[in-house]
Amino acid sequence: MDLARLERIYDAYAKIYDRLFGRIFDAPRQRAVQWLAAKPGELILEVGVGTGIALPMYGPGPFVVGVDFSLGMLREASTCIARNDLRNVCILRMDAMRMAFPDSCFDGLMAAYVVTAVPDYRRLLAEMVRVCKPGGRIVIVNHLHHRNRLIAFGQRLLSPLTQRLGWRTDLSLDDVLAGTPLVVTRVSTVPPLGLWYLIECRNGKPA
Repeated sequence: MDLARLERIYDAYAKIYDRLFGRIFDAPRQRAVQWLAAKPGELILEVGVGTGIALPMYGPGPFVVGVDFSLGMLREASTCIARNDLRNVCILRMDAMRMAFPDSCFDGLMAAYVVTAVPDYRRLLAEMVRVCKPGGRIVIVNHLHHRNRLIAFGQRLLSPLTQRLGWRTDLSLDDVLAGTPLVVTRVSTVPPLGLWYLIECRNGKPA
């Protein structure tokens, strides 16, 4: 998957994304925001903010920065911000694999349905670790390999097809976290069908 192709795919999704996927993935997003437990005054980064569907869920306490590479998605996010009168939010067009933020500047990060939708998930995770403060929280919700071997085999078979739609289905949690200093503190499966995972991590990089 190359970035230009992914941008075209998600630009095309932008106008219909919330109608197609909003209700299906709404509950996992809400749980992810709850697990992040952002406090008043904290600086939070949402990686792959998309249409901004999760932005109203944070409440007025933290300041939330949302980044996405798709201009189509960001236009929808701007509409969401205006519609909900969100004054503690800003959105930026940015490649999440090469973020223009200084090291250790965010108290917490949330990434929903992003890890398997970028060309290089290792680079993405490295950037998330870099911009998160030591000891900070990172919450990920994503489709990953199922623990059932038969289901996981089917996911691997489907991955070449789903990559044409903008995401892959052949990554496990071990794949995603390998080589990172992230310490998993909680894991849960989430709907639909328990095929998606909600993962809470602490950034174990040295201060």
